[in-house]
Amino acid sequence: MPFKTPIHALRGAAAALALMTACGAASAQDLDLSAMTPEQKDAFGAQVREYLLANPQVIMEAVAVLEQREQAQQAEADVSLVQAHMDALVNDGFSWVGGNPEGDVTIVEFMDYRCGYCRKAHPEVEQLIASDGDIRLIVKEFPILGEASVVASRFAIATQIVAGDDAYKAVHDALITMEGNPGNGPLRRMAETLGLDADAIMAEMDSDEVTRRIAETRALAQSMQISGTPSFVFGDQMVRGYAPLDIMQQIVADVRAGG
Repeated sequence: MPFKTPIHALRGAAAALALMTACGAASAQDLDLSAMTPEQKDAFGAQVREYLLANPQVIMEAVAVLEQREQAQQAEADVSLVQAHMDALVNDGFSWVGGNPEGDVTIVEFMDYRCGYCRKAHPEVEQLIASDGDIRLIVKEFPILGEASVVASRFAIATQIVAGDDAYKAVHDALITMEGNPGNGPLRRMAETLGLDADAIMAEMDSDEVTRRIAETRALAQSMQISGTPSFVFGDQMVRGYAPLDIMQQIVADVRAGG
């Protein structure tokens, strides 16, 4: 998801830089507007306006600096969130675990079957796991895009409960590429095509256990301030949104290097 600078932040960054530049102040704190007379404030404002009109590029320069600082602060806060919730992320007792269970890097993915970027990420995550060989992948069912998302997640979780992890993986892969809404008919046909007990899975979908698992994952996401999909955790680093394969490979390398 692209960074969007609030208009007040843009104005504040531009004004601060303009104030310092126009007045030759060493820092924004050197300026005491409250000590100025109304006439001095008007003159000062005119100087600021004149400077910005003559040098509009300073606005974007200031915004770029602000963006870098906010991203660094968010990354630091995310590390703390991951560390505080690590046990729930990797040891909840029910989330599907794939890749190399003994891998030296763990990736946790919060996903929604109806999410376009989750669908885009899926083959790249698969390629990353297959090409590396030393990554543990944990999938968190996080349906947030409406009733169709909830139905799909309930079906996947019910499949895991009824038929085990291998069946879950097959259903997971089928659901992430499924066209149209996952109604009872399409889901039943999917189960039958995969050689699964459709009746048992459909009966399990509304069970208390399925409801509990979804609720626990939602509570975890809320605690970690995760509101969109896909969201990833690589080691102790959070990645909010889609990341292409080469970026994921670099993040894995950074995690292994301790960075």
